[in-house]
Amino acid sequence: MKTTLTESQLNRLHSQIGEANDAFSKHWPGESSSRQAVHTVYGGAQIFKAETAARLGELARRSLEENAPDFASFARALRFPGWEKLPHSDKEISMLTESLGSGDEALHRKNPDARLAYSVYTRMKKKLEQEPVEDFRIDFEDGYGNRPDAEEDDDARRNALEVAKGMEQRSLPPFIGIRIKPLTPELKKRSLRTLDLFLTTLAAETGGQLPGNFVVTIPKVVSTAEVETLVDCFELLEAGTALKPGSLKLELMIETPQSLIGNDGQILLPKLITASRGRCAGAHFGVYDYTAGVNITADFQSMDHPACDFARHVMKVSFASTGINISDGATNIMPIGPHRAAKGSALTEAQIQENRNVVHRAWRLMFDHVNHSLRHGYYQGWDLHPAQFPVRYAAVYLFFLRNLDTATHRLKTFVERAAQATLVGDVFDDAATGQGLLNYFLRGLNCGAVTKEEAEATGLTLDEFRGRSFVKILENRRR
Repeated sequence: MKTTLTESQLNRLHSQIGEANDAFSKHWPGESSSRQAVHTVYGGAQIFKAETAARLGELARRSLEENAPDFASFARALRFPGWEKLPHSDKEISMLTESLGSGDEALHRKNPDARLAYSVYTRMKKKLEQEPVEDFRIDFEDGYGNRPDAEEDDDARRNALEVAKGMEQRSLPPFIGIRIKPLTPELKKRSLRTLDLFLTTLAAETGGQLPGNFVVTIPKVVSTAEVETLVDCFELLEAGTALKPGSLKLELMIETPQSLIGNDGQILLPKLITASRGRCAGAHFGVYDYTAGVNITADFQSMDHPACDFARHVMKVSFASTGINISDGATNIMPIGPHRAAKGSALTEAQIQENRNVVHRAWRLMFDHVNHSLRHGYYQGWDLHPAQFPVRYAAVYLFFLRNLDTATHRLKTFVERAAQATLVGDVFDDAATGQGLLNYFLRGLNCGAVTKEEAEATGLTLDEFRGRSFVKILENRRR
């Protein structure tokens, strides 16, 4: 066939566009292939210990037992699908629980809402027993406050020793880090000194080893200079201790209007990524500082305020395909009842019920907030109290499980037809949707919402899921 372009001309054009291809791939390498935690728990540095995650798990399980001891009461509290039809009496709940636990398929088909509520509850309880905390941030900022220098010095060293102890005991959560104070004129010296004391002590105690998925969180970022300074500090600490070069990672707190848009009118977030020199692992949205920064009064500062949705979407666009995980903020209404039993006495039935009512209202508010985040593509958020953990996991698990059958059918059909666009019901799938379905199952598997058997019902193996590439799965299946 006759063509016009010569080989030399084609090579020049290929080279020309190749430079742009390489630049694009460098700046947007794609979504991270590593696991992302579904929450980050913040706790003051004054109280952290190596066993903190286990202790928080105990408190979370106690709250669940006191306020929703069975799947039906929990589903009613959070208004799960079909909650109105669930039984109230202990006897009926016990009978239904036994039937659902037996795997009676006929009952499952007859009462899918009860089956869903039961699955979410039992998997959430298992999570609270096995891995109640996925990510913990030892907080030297808001959760710690301003204390005498000698006290913060002691706490920085003590926390490093506790982390080293946790590493040895294997008692740390799979993700952990510290949040330093902001690098403001008033706090920059204190912030960097705390970081130096903590990391120098930790490196000496562990021979330069860091816990898995360790990050340093920098709050209230307003300029690239802050990020550049922190990275410079990382390099000096790595050079002066046994820490491996490049091992320290940072996490941005996006919680001021100036974090989004700089004084030149341009979006600042991509510049912050560049300033991190490849060390940025995550970016967390601070709801309450941000809403205060745009003059929203306290009564209207909330996770679902429209101003927050604007900031969330700017973050989504700025961090898309960078490999940097993003996280939403926290519900600040705590699920804590007003009554406490004095030593040697017990609460009255009326007090117990009032406690439950208060906790359930706070749970429902958080449940709505987590679902708001999930709908916006934020799969991680903050938790401030262990009584929030059951809601966090339940909301995430329900998000994945309520559409599991449909997602399984779509992914199985798509893979079987080997990348040919296909119409399943009234939903048209393409290759991008196939990757989205794959990501859906990966996130569900990682957090415990989806079981190994449920994932394999798609026709894919666990190794194929772990490969994280839908295109490669199809390529391998064509051979």
